[in-house]
Amino acid sequence: MTPTALLIPTYKQMLQALALWLRKAEAQVEDSDALLSARLAPDMFPLSTQVRFACRQAYEGVYRLRHEPFPAAIDVLLDEGRNAGDHPGTMAEALARVDEALVFLDTLAPDALDAGAGQPLELELPMGLTFDLEGEGYARDWALSQFYFHLMTAYAILRNQRVDLGKADYVQHMFAFLRPGTAPAG
Repeated sequence: MTPTALLIPTYKQMLQALALWLRKAEAQVEDSDALLSARLAPDMFPLSTQVRFACRQAYEGVYRLRHEPFPAAIDVLLDEGRNAGDHPGTMAEALARVDEALVFLDTLAPDALDAGAGQPLELELPMGLTFDLEGEGYARDWALSQFYFHLMTAYAILRNQRVDLGKADYVQHMFAFLRPGTAPAG
């Protein structure tokens, strides 16, 4: 499987799911904007950060595999996420970030990331760690895991705040493959 075939559909499916979760939260919680400050633990980032970092991971995977510098908009997302404890923003702003990421992903060619598959990639983290990977390893071992970490933390925060979400909300993309006549009645 190519990096494009692995990452882009995954990013799109799961960002669409994230948008659904946030919209459900809006519909179910009187002050849904307050949810953006919710955390699973005192030393974890809030929901607002998890949403922004999930979006940022989608951009980051694309730019790193294309060996292109990050545009300023990605740094804005990072700064918004890092400062979300003090400035969580609104649910509308969080949804806009998800929508912007989805629009960006829709602009990519079917092979947009594939040239970077076998190329060396240097992943430098802010705390001074540097990893030397090839593009495929980066996609598999870093890009996906980081994306899912923030996505699942957002899901867990929403569930913890009593937003009515279930497994079907998490795997909504699978219903396109549902064999007719196999869904439970009722």
